[in-house]
Amino acid sequence: MASDMATILVSVSPIPPGIMPAVSVDRESAKPLHRQIYESYRNAIVERRLGARQRLPSTRSLAAELQISRIPILNAFEQLRAEGYLEGRIGSGTYVARSLPDELLKPVRRNASRGPVGKPSRRVIARRVEALLPEAAGPWFKPGPFHIGQPPLDHFPVRIWSRLVARHARSPEVHELHYGQTMGLASLRKAVAEYLKTARAVVCEPEQVMMVSGSQQALELASHVLLDPGWPVWFEEPGYFGARHALKLAGARLVPVPVDDEGLNVSAGIALCPRPRAIFVTPSHQFPLGATMSATRRLQLLDWARQSESWIIEDDYDSEYRFGNLPFSSLQGLDRDSRVIYVGTLSKTLFPALRLAYIVLPADLVDAFIRARRAMDLCSPTFPQLVLSDFIREGHFGRHVRKMRLLCRERRTALVRALREELDWLNVLGDQAGMYLAVGLPGGIQDREICERAAEEGLRVAPLSECYLETPRQGLLLGYGGTNVEEIAKGVRCLREVIESIGYARPSRGGSRTIPRSAKKRPRSPH
Repeated sequence: MASDMATILVSVSPIPPGIMPAVSVDRESAKPLHRQIYESYRNAIVERRLGARQRLPSTRSLAAELQISRIPILNAFEQLRAEGYLEGRIGSGTYVARSLPDELLKPVRRNASRGPVGKPSRRVIARRVEALLPEAAGPWFKPGPFHIGQPPLDHFPVRIWSRLVARHARSPEVHELHYGQTMGLASLRKAVAEYLKTARAVVCEPEQVMMVSGSQQALELASHVLLDPGWPVWFEEPGYFGARHALKLAGARLVPVPVDDEGLNVSAGIALCPRPRAIFVTPSHQFPLGATMSATRRLQLLDWARQSESWIIEDDYDSEYRFGNLPFSSLQGLDRDSRVIYVGTLSKTLFPALRLAYIVLPADLVDAFIRARRAMDLCSPTFPQLVLSDFIREGHFGRHVRKMRLLCRERRTALVRALREELDWLNVLGDQAGMYLAVGLPGGIQDREICERAAEEGLRVAPLSECYLETPRQGLLLGYGGTNVEEIAKGVRCLREVIESIGYARPSRGGSRTIPRSAKKRPRSPH
């Protein structure tokens, strides 16, 4: 029992050096100061707010903080050491003891202020948040082989990025430590605008570019500015679950519009809802099926948005990664009525932890977005914007994108080859673009079951059915951007064994068949 308690206490994260634990003294109290300090620390240890081996501040710094003499602090610490709560280390300081008195090994009883007593009634939360709970991210959204949102981080130019970080960290300007601009760093917005004009045929000026903390925030911000609760929004079916959550959180009424080989079916959307307030679309690389919207559909969509006075939110997902030809121009570049809000992210081209994306706004919406952004989080952090501005301006970004395009093409080829060798009965969907591909499953096979079992083996295969609002199609989403060629081959073999272990095998002409339960075997992990 004693060893179990010690383990629990050791697991508590230590307070960083220089952080003062909460200790209060009341000079008006009849209780002596040393007793008040003693009880404060003893209670913190008993309640596990201080863990074993956790360092305490020096008596000198604690006396200065509490504005009292060191004598009562020394007396309190001496009493705690005598009772086994603290231990001193010569030349190092005072720490919570590694092993604690037996009376502390009893379970801690929480009072009413720490949480609900007994069996609480159902907690009430906002309905719009409740609607998200059934769609909470599964284990396939953790980093690992086949994660669909993971770029080739193993080839990111860390040395160049570190040099730029060091450049700005050595001697930051005072103005860089203030709140940043709501629209974003001016030099970065200029660099992004120039890149988008050249690479994506986006029509914009730096004054129309807003830097945000990831594309998810861009979608949330657009939802709050453009939509009131209950307003209808065309949404691709299947479509990007992140955008679905952002729109639902804003209270939008989603109208699922089917997608085919030419992208969003505009005629079907008109029949379902002739006057949407907004239209969410991924025209350059449709998520998740990978189709590219045809020129005819693009012009039809822009014309209908003008007639119905609808806004278009263009999520330019994975647009840089096209392998058969050059990237398609943006939908925004064809817009003559300023109806398109263009969203792009740097998480897929650089690294997800950067948390920087951009929105290109119609000029007359800039003020509205600024007001909404100030209510949300004021601005994005300035420091990474300074580094990224130099990274783009010095040409590193362009070279990195070209290198990543070649690398992703190699990995996609390896994945398609492995699927043909191990699972040739799966139907590969989508165009030659992006950092993932979708595969369709025959009837009777449940994708979520496969993905949950694959996650136990370390594979992050995502279910295609999660992307549907209504009648889901069964399939798998396999990311190859962050998975090297060797991992791809091993991962696909493991995936085949996972599928067979569940009871699915190569379908016959009449449909899928199952393996007898007695023939199942536990799949081998590729790692």
